[in-house]
Amino acid sequence: MAIGGIDIGTTGCKCSVYSPNGRLISEAYREYTAVINEQSHTLDPVLVWESVKEVIEEACNISEDVTALAVTSFGESVVFLGDDDDVLTSSMLYTDPRGKEQCDRLTAELGDTSIINHTGLSPSPMYSISKILWLKENQPELYEKVSKICLFEDFIVYKLCGVHQIDYSLASRTMAFDINQYCWWGEMLQSCGIKETMLPVVVPIGTIAGNMMSSVVRELGLSNHIQIVSACHDQVAAAIGTGAIVKGSAVDGTGTVECITPVFDNQIDRSLLASGSYGIVPYIENQYVTYAFTMTAGAMLKWYRDELANLEAEAALKAGENPYDCFGKQLNDKGTSGLLVLPHFSGAATPYMDSESVGAILGLTTKTSRNQIYQALMEGAAYEMKLNMERLEEAGINIEILYATGGGAMSDIWMQIKADIWNKPLISFGAAQSGTLGSAMLAGVSCGSFVSLEEAMAVFVEKNKRFEPNLERHKIYMEYYEQYKKLYGGIKTIYGRTDI
Repeated sequence: MAIGGIDIGTTGCKCSVYSPNGRLISEAYREYTAVINEQSHTLDPVLVWESVKEVIEEACNISEDVTALAVTSFGESVVFLGDDDDVLTSSMLYTDPRGKEQCDRLTAELGDTSIINHTGLSPSPMYSISKILWLKENQPELYEKVSKICLFEDFIVYKLCGVHQIDYSLASRTMAFDINQYCWWGEMLQSCGIKETMLPVVVPIGTIAGNMMSSVVRELGLSNHIQIVSACHDQVAAAIGTGAIVKGSAVDGTGTVECITPVFDNQIDRSLLASGSYGIVPYIENQYVTYAFTMTAGAMLKWYRDELANLEAEAALKAGENPYDCFGKQLNDKGTSGLLVLPHFSGAATPYMDSESVGAILGLTTKTSRNQIYQALMEGAAYEMKLNMERLEEAGINIEILYATGGGAMSDIWMQIKADIWNKPLISFGAAQSGTLGSAMLAGVSCGSFVSLEEAMAVFVEKNKRFEPNLERHKIYMEYYEQYKKLYGGIKTIYGRTDI
């Protein structure tokens, strides 16, 4: 008997299968490409579905008796199905420029406060409802053919077992889900002229959808009808996969983007969260999570590797070494860089949500070394996330411990820098695939392999190193941090923007 998780991302999908004692049995990955241009940012759902079938076939045929598979996915993007369940058009990604006019009109009609109170989200064209309304108004002939509206998790669940349902956490990324009543928000649907019957049934995180259809079982050459489970939004899966399931805990995922996902209860100030564009996402056991993120964390280190230290990186690769490990060995792990970096190399995320913001490196002299710049990039990302955590604390969300995962968690130096700047302990999970792991844990609980997530955690969650803050370095970092907090406003003024 085995259990597994399917993680659907914007650039690829993965299926991981585990034994009941937490051992990884098999794993398969397929990459696909979104189509990005000035007019649109889209992903082909048919391509994703074909890729998902391939990873299931590869991963599940290695292990016999896979009992359950839980599906998690990225949020916001909509899949439109016709009467014959065929995909009608490509899906707009959350970065797609279309939908702003529709979002502005909905905001004017329903009001910011009402939208925030019902959905937990600050109005934005990134969310699904604006994209749905754009298609309805700009391609009415196509919209007339729409029978079902899905996001990617429930699209794959439906294709696998024929049940059209979506979990609370992913539904909350549509800006049409009432997080207070755990149902579709009727007033929003009425304003958009969208029939609720077209939308999936909303269910709690980790709810069984049904058994895999016989036609899919035969096509994939499987030996049994696997139970299909609606897991959750991918960031939620990462929180579960690292064991961040109680108030005061959070997962810090660092890849290209860095995202901190804290767990909290309902005793918070929603207006303060909304002012920083922090969404409220339903979680487990009547709790919630939110997402604080910066667009460039690992992306800045990649920029350093490719643009400032490319020759050194090539030499490391020829020697069979990881360039980032080589860079890290050259750093001063007992002091600060002496520089300040505003990490807005691809715009600013929370709490500013300013796509026009630009990055900056301050404090350069003729004696500044590349190593200092590399360390400063790590520090800049950590300062930005500290600023986010302070905003969250003002709203009533206090983080006591963080579980670190992703490529950034492989760097002991970066982990220690974060602990020192944040003055909070971090437990590293390395580059563990917490998304598929969290989904597999939900699959195991749903099919009865475990009585609770706590029991599943005891089996699956393997902690690595613990990093405690150095109080002396924290004091030094806070002197720099006081200056860091002035950077965003100062840089915006220099670039001619004073309306901040």
